[in-house]
Amino acid sequence: MAEFRMPSLGADMEAGTLVEWLVKPGDEVKRGDIIAVVETQKGAIEVETFQIGRIEKFLVDLNSKVPVGTPLAIIQTEGEQAAVPAEPSPSSELPVAPAPEPRPPPLLAVPPVPAVVRAPSPAHGIMPRPIASPAARQLAAQHNVDLSSLTGSGPNGAILAADVERRLGPTAPSPERKRATGLDLAAMRTAIAAAMARSKREIPHYYLEHQIDVSHTEQWLAERNATLPPDSRLLMGALALKAVALAIRRFPAFNGFYRDNRFESSTAVHVGVAISIRGGGLAAPALRDTDQLSLDELMHGMRDLVQRTRAGRIRSSEISDSTVTVSSLGERGVEALYGVIYPPQVAIVGFGKVVTRPWVVDGAIGPRSVITITLAADHRVSDGHAGALFLAEIGKLLQEPEKL
Repeated sequence: MAEFRMPSLGADMEAGTLVEWLVKPGDEVKRGDIIAVVETQKGAIEVETFQIGRIEKFLVDLNSKVPVGTPLAIIQTEGEQAAVPAEPSPSSELPVAPAPEPRPPPLLAVPPVPAVVRAPSPAHGIMPRPIASPAARQLAAQHNVDLSSLTGSGPNGAILAADVERRLGPTAPSPERKRATGLDLAAMRTAIAAAMARSKREIPHYYLEHQIDVSHTEQWLAERNATLPPDSRLLMGALALKAVALAIRRFPAFNGFYRDNRFESSTAVHVGVAISIRGGGLAAPALRDTDQLSLDELMHGMRDLVQRTRAGRIRSSEISDSTVTVSSLGERGVEALYGVIYPPQVAIVGFGKVVTRPWVVDGAIGPRSVITITLAADHRVSDGHAGALFLAEIGKLLQEPEKL
């Protein structure tokens, strides 16, 4: 058996609210399947499973806010024989009837005094109280449903709110099944502020800037896009992401996480793309294995991420998997930006607007297209010398778009 737990969706997350199950007990699942929706300060996040097997049972009611790491469901993994699952974590807050301990036969004819007081039995004319979650009891009371008439689908047969909803039928109001819509931008701003305050407080930042001539790159893009429809054209942003991903292979000190007072380098390159959300929010979901994607795949992935992020449909792996972040405000007219590292990452790369400037080429001054690249990095892991080499490598790759 495996436990499907409330995931950690960022350094600033302590708890989440389960707002929707996208599966039911008995459903087969595989790695990467989206099986639940969790609401955090960043909005509604689609949560994937990393197990192969069958949903055995749910452990937490919908609309329950639980800490990161709390078991939400039991999955019978592939190859296991059907067995009784382990008791759920106490954090699921479901009442569980204790199993009676085996007693040896009495040595005397006089029965021993019981060690615990037991609930009245039906033999005395009083039915035992059904095992049910608080949410199920509240919903049953609102609709005058007799809990003793229901069969529970929770741990040890506990009655969940979903069991009551099934009795009420599809026409009954079901507030706990309602999925959160949109993004709470005020809550998101609070989460961003908390993460950035922690970053500046705990991470010794250093900053570098590098300017490069991208005239050839702009010409290459214009020629490539000339005969393509708008939805197939490349943007400078896709080239920038690929340049960072390839450069970081040579400089792994900028790719990974600083946790428990040590740096953990990541073998995978999952570049987080900073995306502004209308109204003032910000998210940085990851493009997984960015270094292995073609430019066309990168462009498609960027468009998909932007669309889903602004619609509030980010996946849990996209939030938690970023190993480095890239941010760009060039489309907003900013020539340079100096980012704040998102913990536990150790670097963020910024790209500004492409501007026309006087530039010396082969001893002559002329107008050239110039872009400013910046780096904010963690001094506990790297230093200015390594950072300068990293930025130079990004610049070199960006000036050779045909090799990306």
